Amino acid sequence: MRSGSRSKYRLSLIVLLVILLTSSAGCQLSLFQLPAFSTPSGAPATASPIPAGPTPTPMPMAQVVFVASLPEPLAPGENLALAILDEVTGLALNSVFYPMQPRDPQTYAVALPLPLHSVVKYRYVRRTNAQIQEDSSADVAIRYRLYHVTAPGETRDIIASWIDKTYTGKSGNIEGEVYAENGTPLPNILVTAGGLQTVTDSAGRYALKGLPPGTHTLVAYALDGTYQTFQQGANVVEGLTTPGKLFLKPAALVNITFNVSVPENTVPGAPVRLGGNLFQLGNTFADLRGGLSAVADRMPILTALPDGRYTITLRLPAGADVRYKYTLGDGFWNAEHKSNGEFQVRQLIVPETDTVLTDVVETWQAGASSPILFEVDIPPNTPVGDLIYIQFNPYGWTEPLPMWPVGSNRWIYKLYSPLSILGSFGYRYCRAGQCGSADDSATAGDASRGREVATSLAPQDLKDTVTRWMWLENSQPGSLVGVAVTPRQPAFVAGVEFQPTLHPNWVTSIPLAIQNVQALGANWIIFTPTWSFASADPLTLAPLPGRDSFWNDTYRMVNQARALNLSVALFPTPRFAHCPQLTCGQSEDFFAAAPRSADWWQAWFEHYRAFLLNYADLATQSGAQALILGGDWLAPALPGGTLADGITPSGVPQDAEARWKALIAEVRSHFHGTVLWALPYEQETLTTPLDLLKSVDGIYLLWSIKLSDSSAPTKAEMKEEAGRLLDTGISPLASVTGKPVIVVITYPSVDGAARGCLPDGQGGCLDWRTLGPPYPDNPSLKLNLGLQADIYEAILTAINERQWVGGVVSRGYYPPTILQDKSVSVHGKPTADILWYWFPRLLGKVK
Repeated sequence: MRSGSRSKYRLSLIVLLVILLTSSAGCQLSLFQLPAFSTPSGAPATASPIPAGPTPTPMPMAQVVFVASLPEPLAPGENLALAILDEVTGLALNSVFYPMQPRDPQTYAVALPLPLHSVVKYRYVRRTNAQIQEDSSADVAIRYRLYHVTAPGETRDIIASWIDKTYTGKSGNIEGEVYAENGTPLPNILVTAGGLQTVTDSAGRYALKGLPPGTHTLVAYALDGTYQTFQQGANVVEGLTTPGKLFLKPAALVNITFNVSVPENTVPGAPVRLGGNLFQLGNTFADLRGGLSAVADRMPILTALPDGRYTITLRLPAGADVRYKYTLGDGFWNAEHKSNGEFQVRQLIVPETDTVLTDVVETWQAGASSPILFEVDIPPNTPVGDLIYIQFNPYGWTEPLPMWPVGSNRWIYKLYSPLSILGSFGYRYCRAGQCGSADDSATAGDASRGREVATSLAPQDLKDTVTRWMWLENSQPGSLVGVAVTPRQPAFVAGVEFQPTLHPNWVTSIPLAIQNVQALGANWIIFTPTWSFASADPLTLAPLPGRDSFWNDTYRMVNQARALNLSVALFPTPRFAHCPQLTCGQSEDFFAAAPRSADWWQAWFEHYRAFLLNYADLATQSGAQALILGGDWLAPALPGGTLADGITPSGVPQDAEARWKALIAEVRSHFHGTVLWALPYEQETLTTPLDLLKSVDGIYLLWSIKLSDSSAPTKAEMKEEAGRLLDTGISPLASVTGKPVIVVITYPSVDGAARGCLPDGQGGCLDWRTLGPPYPDNPSLKLNLGLQADIYEAILTAINERQWVGGVVSRGYYPPTILQDKSVSVHGKPTADILWYWFPRLLGKVK
């Protein structure tokens, strides 16, 4: 029999560390170019040197008058300002304010000269002793408004309310679709009006709800610039919905070469990135930690030239307004500055022909404070492939930054700026960018201030040692007991399902995670892309940047998995972000807070239909082989639905079953692969109607049912109970429906996991999603990695004796890195060794 599989499974990992040299023990460092520092996929680039070209000529300007209508006159001592925003540095970090002048008590204006063809991001601010930002009719802060400068002109805006006030006025809506000129629906288009924002789905649909009555500037903006920006006025009438069908013109792609000279004190070999306002330049169009929007992991990296300059060639859309900067970090940390200390943000209206730009970084520094060198030695058990990150805390934790490896488990990072605005600040180290989860144990958790450092006029060299990483205790392989495994038919599913939580910096970890899944011997991978229920009333279900995966990201993940010969299923899973409390945000709270009237349910089915069809289209276009509907949150929406107490009727329409069947049929018209139904198995009574199950191709059984009442159950005991449940509860279901059953195992790594319910202290059970990132640790639960492995082995042994089972899937895999935590994820846990043994044998690849 074989054991100790982790070393073999790591052989498939991409080895990202290379040995670099230090010329002395001080700050004089000599680094080689690192293969880990590569351009993120989605930003095609070439690195061949191109001769220097001329710096672009000054752009023509156009005067634009911004006119704002206030909900009420300003109080004495208050004034109104227009804030022009910088999304590359951070919306809250580098704004320029222009005082506005009154035309009457509730109308203010300001005229600004702006570069022609610019896309301006702005919002209004009421100024007293503080900056008071405008918000929407739903009392949600306005992120920004958009205006496309096509000629001299005037734009009029209606301010709904302010963040220190409650909106009491009337409202209306704008809804419609965005198409290409040839009539093809366009997903991933940002549509804004009145400061509200949304992103279109696969049918090009958008909805902006809760706009004050009046005329608003409606703008459709391609996140990657590949379609020309559309802009027109849209009149909103109280209580009505204004239709808006928009057609966008495609933009031709041209080669833009960026050549840049950097300051002499740049650490040789340190990655120079190009950060910008487009999707392919690192912009997430989200409000991330610390008020940032662009993340380093998504920014393309330039190539060093022999003459000391750096270069990159990108295919960019002609006519796009590109705001960009060079950086050794992200848009805020270690980004270039002007010689006077101001943030440098460059602007390029992409020309219609291939162009070479020649830029010079004046300085990485801002102010008189000297750079700070951070050096850290990390434990030898750090997983192969993990990049080490540093995270700074000047006023709250900001987005983590990848450090630079110098060999022998040692990493460095030199911080140049913006030290001028800091006094003392905190910092900490983490693995794979997962600060707050994969932390240095000395500074673990988001409540930690971190290690302390103060700026200084003298250079500083801080040497730290991480003695232990959080949730990385067990270095021993799982204990494998060899059994005779019966190979299954080729259609058998041996899969791993990713957890639905997502952060934009996962983009660098996903390829490695997919390789890890392949190394386990799996033949299927299940991705769980999300949209968010941002509100229960009025109902809103749409993708939220920063929380939910972009269309492009999910598409890329599917292609990365297929390139490794893995079959792919998409399991669309909503997130519940309708309330701010950390303990809130689950489906029970959502349905309890909803009015659940007939009109509300009609809207719910319409929104959920759009959600499913979006991913049916994405599955078709990306080549995914299966689509999974349903889930463990849907009970209130099924025929005869009840709320979480199992007693209170949900008010779901009487024709719910017919609605579901029609929805499944419509999904099949968009996607011709396998359609599965995710059926929760938390108790022995299954409530989903049989006729509904007969309309799909298989049952994706979410198995988290009790296997034992014992605090220390044996594998034999759990195997016997799993077999009984399969024989008495599931086998008849498979026989009656004639559908294959795939068992999806969902058990956390804690004491009591086999009981199927971890008490939440309120008479219910903890949701498994709250036992891992981004949620904090639950100290009432005791970590037990071995029990999770025993549960898996018991269930697999029971399945091995029942040929009718169509597959087995491990649920809740955490992709970014190994966390031997209390979650259901098996990544890097002893349970992964169990799967490594069983999967290839069930598939007949290993005897």
